[in-house]
Amino acid sequence: MPYSKAVGTLMIPADSSLRSLGDLLGKRIGVAGGPLDKSWLLLRAHAQKELGIDLAKEAEPVFGAPPLLNEELARGRIDAVLTYWHYAARLEAGGAKPLLTVADMIRRLGIDHDVPMLGYAFREQWARNESVALQGFVAASREAKALLATSQEEWARLAPQIGTDEPAVLATLQAGFRAGTPEHWTPAERQAAADLYAILVRVGGDKLVGRAKVFDAKTFWPSVAY
Repeated sequence: MPYSKAVGTLMIPADSSLRSLGDLLGKRIGVAGGPLDKSWLLLRAHAQKELGIDLAKEAEPVFGAPPLLNEELARGRIDAVLTYWHYAARLEAGGAKPLLTVADMIRRLGIDHDVPMLGYAFREQWARNESVALQGFVAASREAKALLATSQEEWARLAPQIGTDEPAVLATLQAGFRAGTPEHWTPAERQAAADLYAILVRVGGDKLVGRAKVFDAKTFWPSVAY
């Protein structure tokens, strides 16, 4: 079942001269995770569609952990960083700016509906046996997201777990969380997920999906919809 449609953002320094996808050619791009990170694969797919090039060859990807890459961007050792949304939020609160979000990439790849990129997984047999508990969990998850979307007090209460009590950082994190909350989960969004999977298969190949070349419709539990 869906959790969030927020994944990542391509961030650049406040004084960067980068303005478009084409400006990334020849640049050092920090990538949180590894070569099979889905945000990186989608950026490569976007560049292939728009420019006819493979950024893995036409730019210099630098793979690493998000905190390290944030520091590398601050020190000017990389030109941009493709990182997870909550690390991007911290960068933005510190003055960096977004060049392109993963949501932008998905739309420009021709997918018009929101696609949850993170989700909850559970055993099929458990869901069949505990349908009431499952629906209760779905409702509780949506209520919690609605609360976090609107309440600054809840974010202040969570500050010790987040690791900062800076109002600017908390506000940016809240905005990013709110933007990532799925509003709908219907057959249209399920089809969009299948379409996106096909793109990832094309770019990531066997190393990403192995023999699972076709999206399995059973991935999503049928009774969860809103």
